[in-house]
Amino acid sequence: MPPNFFQKPETALKRAHELISVGKEMDALETLHETIKSKRHKQWTKTHEAIMLKHMELCVSLRRPHMAKDALFQYKTLTQQVAIKSLETVIQRFLELAQQKTEEAQKTSIEKVEEIDDLDQADAPENLLLSAVSGDAAQDRMDRTVLSPWLRFLWDSYRNCLDLLRNTAVVEQLYHRIARQSFEFCAKYQRRTEFRKLCDNLRLHLTQIQKHQHLAHVVKLTSAESLTLMQDTRLIQLDTAIQMELWQEAYRSAEDVHGMMQLSKDKDERMVKPASYVNYYDKVLYYCI
Repeated sequence: MPPNFFQKPETALKRAHELISVGKEMDALETLHETIKSKRHKQWTKTHEAIMLKHMELCVSLRRPHMAKDALFQYKTLTQQVAIKSLETVIQRFLELAQQKTEEAQKTSIEKVEEIDDLDQADAPENLLLSAVSGDAAQDRMDRTVLSPWLRFLWDSYRNCLDLLRNTAVVEQLYHRIARQSFEFCAKYQRRTEFRKLCDNLRLHLTQIQKHQHLAHVVKLTSAESLTLMQDTRLIQLDTAIQMELWQEAYRSAEDVHGMMQLSKDKDERMVKPASYVNYYDKVLYYCI
């Protein structure tokens, strides 16, 4: 633990910049991390946002998804009553940086995305052993593993942010934007396994919303705006499943869309526009033929 963990946020941020200037990025990250976790100085200021932006930048450059997740959960607690827009700013910047790094890695890697298996199993001991004894040259192995770590980092980042924002009404628009970005990620990088996991996670989040309607902060299923967001996200989910030719998942996604439309109709028949029915049945027809 850095000895200056108890310092004021302004002092910690200055110290982090000093450490970065001499090449000690990990020490700088730990300094900022302890400041965010500290029980002192729990009244939000713009300095906290500056600390988090630098913290996220370091988490991406050093590929530390768990530290990013921990800090974001701490920051949500700090901001959710007084500065929720700051949380959104930090999360969006974090994902932008992760996306940029992944795109850069794809340009420089000879690795083909379709050759990368389940990202959650990429560092399994048996996979590392197979790589070591495969007979490939060390440089070739290194080149082929440029992209995998960044794909895994970006996948973890999307998943962690969705878990952080789930079921919370004040950030539901950001939640749905990230869900849709996650669909794009799965399609762009041919992440079939991750797409299935993502759809399962979204279903779980909806189940949790339904169970906790009595809580004040939870997304309300009586809200036309909330139901429309959910319905539109599920339509994009269905589109992505069809695009990726995941027919079983497309069938489940079609059921998800139908369930959302029925939920909206139960609240108010006017909440489901005729165009939505046309769009839905067009996709189902495409899937069937």
